[in-house]
Amino acid sequence: MRPIGVFDSGVGGLTVLRALRAVLPEEDFIYLGDTARLPYGTKSAETVARYSLQCAGALMARGIRCLVVACNTASASALDTLRLRYPDIPVIGVIEPGARAAVAASRSQYIAVIGTEGTISGGAYQAAIHRLNPAARVAALPASLIVALAEEGWTHGPIAEAVARQYLSPLFAADDGASPDTLVLGCTHFPALAGAIRNVLPAGVRIVDSAETTAAMVVLQLSADRASGAAGSVRWLATDGAARFARASNTFLGEPLHAAQIDIIDL
Repeated sequence: MRPIGVFDSGVGGLTVLRALRAVLPEEDFIYLGDTARLPYGTKSAETVARYSLQCAGALMARGIRCLVVACNTASASALDTLRLRYPDIPVIGVIEPGARAAVAASRSQYIAVIGTEGTISGGAYQAAIHRLNPAARVAALPASLIVALAEEGWTHGPIAEAVARQYLSPLFAADDGASPDTLVLGCTHFPALAGAIRNVLPAGVRIVDSAETTAAMVVLQLSADRASGAAGSVRWLATDGAARFARASNTFLGEPLHAAQIDIIDL
């Protein structure tokens, strides 16, 4: 069975891969982190689309049968282009599954989204939620410092909670029912700080993790084309910094990698 390809600008997409492996343990995967050109979140949509096509091309050359765009910024800027380029395989991003889960979870249909500057300013989550429910209210906020905390492994404790509180308190300060009741973690780095984020939110707020919802969408897409047998494997690709990639794996993947396991490729 041909593998499933997953790419991200760096290591944040490992949270998506982790969720995919949990629900598809018998599948083989190829993960590509474009670590030489991260972050995507501060770059123009045109640049992100160009980089995404190059990442997808590298994975297609290795024989994948499904492409998962495990990056919110790339999903916002390049998903339609990728689907036009590769019409014969499923191409699945992280935004549509996250939007669907948020609309389904929200009782009030007042939904907050946090993400990178590129994802939020592009309006992709807002548009996806409004396609599903035009009456929904969406509060969207860039929270780029959370990315840096996740990259450094500062995912728990007072620093992580202080940063999360600084971003989220203005959105969730109202005590009269006028605050969002659902929060979308609109960056693949953010699930690493889910505990700290939960600790600073009001008790009733539901958190939507786009990694888990994307994995569920992949399962649906591949329902008639699933691998069976022994546990699958992962081939690791990056465009720079194998040692740094490996160090970050515990935070995002939940297991250690060694730099020797990661092949450096040129796009």
